[in-house]
Amino acid sequence: MVFTKRLREGVRRGEITCSVRIWTRPHVKVGARYPMEEGEIEIDSIEPIGLPDITGQLARESGFLGVIDLLKVAKHGKGENIYLVRFHYLHSRVKRPGRRKPA
Repeated sequence: MVFTKRLREGVRRGEITCSVRIWTRPHVKVGARYPMEEGEIEIDSIEPIGLPDITGQLARESGFLGVIDLLKVAKHGKGENIYLVRFHYLHSRVKRPGRRKPA
């Protein structure tokens, strides 16, 4: 899942945990992880919703100022189906250097 630059910091901090997407079909799967900068997004749920379900509160929860702001960004391609995707951000684990075997 790709997020507009202005939302990425809120996603990383865990302040944004849902996204409204207008797609022809779902582009993510529950339980799957998708890379985002130095971490990953793990999908918790995806459900079809209707236009009346997109409230000002949901828009703000998604990181937008309001419904119109959200709708300007939510549509991807020719999609007409609206999905509410809930997710959480996972920070990458820093890889520790492996132990060296004695020679």
